[in-house]
Amino acid sequence: MKFEVKLTVKELWQFSMYHANGGATGLFNLIFTVAALFLLIFRWGSLTPAYRLLLFACVLIFTVLQPLLLYSKVRKQAKTPAMAEPMYLTFEEEGLKVEQNGQEAAFAWEQMGRMDKKPTLIVLYMDRIHAYLLPRKLLGDQEEDFFAMVKNHLPKEKRRGF
Repeated sequence: MKFEVKLTVKELWQFSMYHANGGATGLFNLIFTVAALFLLIFRWGSLTPAYRLLLFACVLIFTVLQPLLLYSKVRKQAKTPAMAEPMYLTFEEEGLKVEQNGQEAAFAWEQMGRMDKKPTLIVLYMDRIHAYLLPRKLLGDQEEDFFAMVKNHLPKEKRRGF
């Protein structure tokens, strides 16, 4: 199965949001925001204007400010020459072949770190730093075959959401 991947700002932003709000960090962000919102609503009468402003700012940190900062970052990233060229991801029985700008890399299934199925993206982590993004909309009618291939070649501990 071969996919031509040309990532948009929206897809890069979604990945950044998944990454920034996943795991313990996401749980902390949620608890922090809910606690600040709770205090702001239920203690409104006993708070000074300065504390109201501080709690309002705390509510906005992870709900507005962080997404805007991530969007600004990925917008710049999307303008880089590497992002302008499409990448071709070919999944075969032997593994993954990646092609871009005439360069090619091949990876056996055993070399892949982890594959996560998100609502809009498939994220293939090669290691802690490098990942390939495959928008789910590109899978089209091959989605079930792709998921079956992943389940056949990646052990359960190396795939999430499949």
